[in-house]
Amino acid sequence: MYGLVSRKFTKTLASLILVVFSLSFTASMYSQVTGATLSGTVTDATGAIISGAQVSIKNIATGISKDVTVDSSGFYTVPNLPAGVYEVRVTAAGFSTALQSNLTLAVGAQQLLNFPLKIGTTTETVQVTAAAPQIELTSSTLTGQVESKTVLDLPLNGRDWTSLATLHPGVNLIENQMDYASGSARGNRGFGAELTVSGQRTSNNNYRLDGVSVNDYANGGPGNVIGAALGVDAIQEFSVLTGGFSAEYGKATGGVVNAITKSGTNAFHGDVYEFIRNSALDSRDYFSRSGDTPVAQFRRNQFGAAAGGPIIKDKTFIFGDYEGMRQAKGITTTITVPSDTARGEPSNTLQTPTKQITEPQLHQFCALRSPILPSAR
Repeated sequence: MYGLVSRKFTKTLASLILVVFSLSFTASMYSQVTGATLSGTVTDATGAIISGAQVSIKNIATGISKDVTVDSSGFYTVPNLPAGVYEVRVTAAGFSTALQSNLTLAVGAQQLLNFPLKIGTTTETVQVTAAAPQIELTSSTLTGQVESKTVLDLPLNGRDWTSLATLHPGVNLIENQMDYASGSARGNRGFGAELTVSGQRTSNNNYRLDGVSVNDYANGGPGNVIGAALGVDAIQEFSVLTGGFSAEYGKATGGVVNAITKSGTNAFHGDVYEFIRNSALDSRDYFSRSGDTPVAQFRRNQFGAAAGGPIIKDKTFIFGDYEGMRQAKGITTTITVPSDTARGEPSNTLQTPTKQITEPQLHQFCALRSPILPSAR
């Protein structure tokens, strides 16, 4: 009996350790592609390295700080930083404190920031006014950023945030989805946006949300049956990697769309919204201009709410978002029907019986009232 309990306990413990290890491994992989990295050197006015200096980087929105110590070569690095605005403070014995404010780090960025310290006391603070380099000097990746303000301010048909990737060079939207009238075949290539990056196939891209690949079953972009990836108000920002990215991203020979969601901050923030489209406000299209043909019905309602804030100030935060879509859409289509001649009606254009339609499928649509119609082959 004791041996049976011991074996069960051992199996349970092993399973628990495996789960904890898996979660730890997942968190590490998550931060590799979504967290920013800040690195650089600390020197004195002559360019000599200063080892042992303390570097503190603080997120302005959340108040969370990370502290590192400069190594013996004068180098420091702070990895896995959430995208946002930061304040960096560097202190060392015998030198004035250096302060860099309003440093913006983007998703997955590798930012280089060097600090030359001046002789003085640590109570003296020197404000660094030089802007951080806009070019990533530590990486050869070709990338572009789409910030939260851009995501929210630019008009989006269907509020599909992935369509903003086309703002960057080398990214184009391929309109090869089947029409809704094709029925279930429309989903053969997936429902999301189909982007070609640097001339690659649309299925060669990788879409990541908070470090997790969200490609659909056809290895295309994420999207619902209408073809839109919802959740604009939950996206903080995203980057588009078009070439030269490292192996940590993987699963793509085309491009990588790397997005992160918002988080709560020390300030409460949120919004409630609804966007509508209705055919009652539309003009007639070309095929509905004559006769009594009604305008095809079209009603779309997109609504939702997003809110976030602190649970424990400077420590724990919460954010949530909901977006719903309701759509009813009629489709105006054109069809080919048999001509008057094919239906047996008299026509002045008929020249000779040998030029009549001879396809056997025609008999499915016509009453065989004309002696000139041939029999089925």
